[in-house]
Amino acid sequence: MFDYSQFPNRPIICVDMKSFYASVSAVMLGLDPLTCHLAVVGNTDRQGSVVLAASPAMKKDFKIKTGSRLFEIPDDPRIVIVDPSMSIFIRVSTEITKLFYRYVPPSAVHVYSIDESFLDCSGLEKIWGSAEEIAKKIQADIYHDFGLYCTIGIGPNMLLSKLCLDIAAKNSLTGIAEWTFEDVPKKLWPISPLSEMWGIGSRVEKTLNSMGIFSVGQLARYDLELLEKKFGIMGNQLYHHAWGIDLSEVGAPIMKGQVSLGKSQVLLRDYKDRKEIEAVILEICEEVCKRARTNNQAARTVSFGLGYSRDEFGGGFYRSRTIETPTNVTMDIYKVCLDLLNEFYRGQTVRQVSISLTKLEKDTEVQLDLFDTNSWKKKKLGYVVDEIRNKYGSTALLRAVSYAPGGTAIHRSGLVGGHKG
Repeated sequence: MFDYSQFPNRPIICVDMKSFYASVSAVMLGLDPLTCHLAVVGNTDRQGSVVLAASPAMKKDFKIKTGSRLFEIPDDPRIVIVDPSMSIFIRVSTEITKLFYRYVPPSAVHVYSIDESFLDCSGLEKIWGSAEEIAKKIQADIYHDFGLYCTIGIGPNMLLSKLCLDIAAKNSLTGIAEWTFEDVPKKLWPISPLSEMWGIGSRVEKTLNSMGIFSVGQLARYDLELLEKKFGIMGNQLYHHAWGIDLSEVGAPIMKGQVSLGKSQVLLRDYKDRKEIEAVILEICEEVCKRARTNNQAARTVSFGLGYSRDEFGGGFYRSRTIETPTNVTMDIYKVCLDLLNEFYRGQTVRQVSISLTKLEKDTEVQLDLFDTNSWKKKKLGYVVDEIRNKYGSTALLRAVSYAPGGTAIHRSGLVGGHKG
């Protein structure tokens, strides 16, 4: 067993709002979030629109969950279907974060997503009591102030508090559970399949399975050197996470080895025309590269994928390509995506486009190409365009493809978080 005394052991709580979008929508309509049958749909005018959230009763009684389609929802008088109110969701989320400040200082709060946050309760025992007592107070305050329910996981670090939340708290009668390092062998190690372990995706799971690793316990007992040889620094991280060890500080990225910038867009309709597909690819490249420039980062690896329509019985591809010189220039990234499109696309009907940038480096550290005298101009142009859009709005400057039938930028400019405000 590990000598856990050498690792940080702080009372960290992870707060997750139960079916947040659906619950907020229910409260706005005067309904009980737990017992009403409500679904939040991306666009109620389109039968193929995706369900963004469903109330607990909706999931239980009608088997409708996030990712279901509008046409799958039964015609039942008990069911309420609503459009998303993203601006209200964001406002409620902000107010809940302010509620946390009653108990911990702002520097001790890490907002992980719109409905999930981590709080470091170190040093507050004499003021509020134990982490469990703080969790109970927060849970009661959220219900009293907002009429919303939440579940809370408690652990000695961010990783274990999150795992405790997902595996134990969400199945607890009180909605609160706590794990310690001593609980790792009996509560963490039995987890299988590995994709149920937070931080392990399907691709990593497949690779680990090929190595004979099918549970977290097997991962914890695997040879560390072999894991590092296979996965690099991520292998070291996987090994220590299997032992419940996480050195992340509240406010820092939890999965430090998986830094990337990306966007995946489900299209409003099926795209068959190649020119329209290329238009959307260029728009997404523009958006992803803007995010890279905002962070003063340039990417060495570009990942590109297409998801096919249901008419094609699903499927698609996702491929990566590493380039010699890191870049955040839109047209450079677009060219790589087109190369991958030419190589792997065979004319299927497209419904989803995904692009991500990895192996990021500081843009200030990128060496210019002596043989490309225009490279510095292309970089500078991107930053200038960003400044104009930041000042005058995202539609102040648009590429011509955005005005073509396949363009989506103008439509998306009126959305909040990708959905109706």
